[in-house]
Amino acid sequence: MQPESGVVRTRTPGYCVPLVEIAGVSDVGRLRRRNEDAVDWDTRLGVAMVADGMGGSQGGDVAARTALRSIKDDLRRALADGERHGPRARSREVRASLVVELVRRANQGVRKSAARDQELDGMGTTLVMTLLGPDFVTAAHVGDSRLYRLRGSRLERLTEDHSMVQEMVTRGQMNARQAAVSRHRNVITRALGIAQDVNVEVAHHVIAPGDVFMLCTDGLTNMVPEAEIGAALIAHAHSLEVAARNAVNIANARGGRDNVSVVLMRILELRDG
Repeated sequence: MQPESGVVRTRTPGYCVPLVEIAGVSDVGRLRRRNEDAVDWDTRLGVAMVADGMGGSQGGDVAARTALRSIKDDLRRALADGERHGPRARSREVRASLVVELVRRANQGVRKSAARDQELDGMGTTLVMTLLGPDFVTAAHVGDSRLYRLRGSRLERLTEDHSMVQEMVTRGQMNARQAAVSRHRNVITRALGIAQDVNVEVAHHVIAPGDVFMLCTDGLTNMVPEAEIGAALIAHAHSLEVAARNAVNIANARGGRDNVSVVLMRILELRDG
């Protein structure tokens, strides 16, 4: 598993991914005894992931780590095989199918782990991940961990929560301000490990040098307004590691009621050709 904090700059021509810089921080918060979040990334594979585990007497952290390990291991094998099949292996269509299969396999991995240990019964995890293509990023998510893009001075949310309150907002039964303070805001409608199959939401986003993508758990977004998150990222744009740590510190200063995890990925240079 990738260290919880750090910056890596690399480009490996074999996988044809852009040059990127990544930093990640995962923190237990001020009130929880155990960190059930997990973060991971691999610049060689072009992947970044955040998961927020839940359930079982010891299960949340196990579910989150199991899901991320499954995805990373399967992705490594899939990309090694895909490189032998030429550019089509890096197309949007193939990448969309790939991430769905990766998440579904991770879902089964979490369920199998739970079935082997009674103490893990009922565990599950949210997931948000990005997979780099030559000039785009494929995003996949399940649950309420989010993906944002900072382009210039604008922070844009790229995912929609799979949650009870988001469904109410979509139906016009609640506005965004009411959703932010609803006592049901942590009730999610999708997660890995809960059912035999999982509905994965996938989207592609064009990337440009300078873009910063933020993957995070609700321990950040439930504590800090989006406008303030954006301002904090801009204020520390010189260092992704400092920016990620600062975002976590702000959430903790507001009460730190949950584990909080942030992974930042900056696009430095698109691949040649």
